[in-house]
Amino acid sequence: MKDITTTQDIQLLVNTFYESVRESEIGFFFEEIAQVNWEKHLPKMYIFWQALLFADVKFNGNPMGAHFPINEKMAMEKHHFDTWLSLWKSTVDQLFSGEIAESAKSKAENIASLMAYKMEMDTKLRKL
Repeated sequence: MKDITTTQDIQLLVNTFYESVRESEIGFFFEEIAQVNWEKHLPKMYIFWQALLFADVKFNGNPMGAHFPINEKMAMEKHHFDTWLSLWKSTVDQLFSGEIAESAKSKAENIASLMAYKMEMDTKLRKL
């Protein structure tokens, strides 16, 4: 298997990943809670991962900020992010192998950990 080296590789990874997410136990967050517009969301994710893995574009979004309104509707808990991470890693492993593929998994681990922590704190603060 080849490593992640092109924008097309990132698009394949992101598209394949979100297909599995939509069919998984966390799919309802995207489909029902957030009601994601996939035509807008997927290109943002291509740029996000391209910025993280290749550092050749700048991502101007606020991923953390985008999740707080969803968390207000339904708490996103650690096990949800564990599922997200498991799906991401299995998708990377299914499609790619190499240094950048390993970096994609490592960066996703950091994202999942930080997101889970921030959403948990947000939920706790709203209950005070």
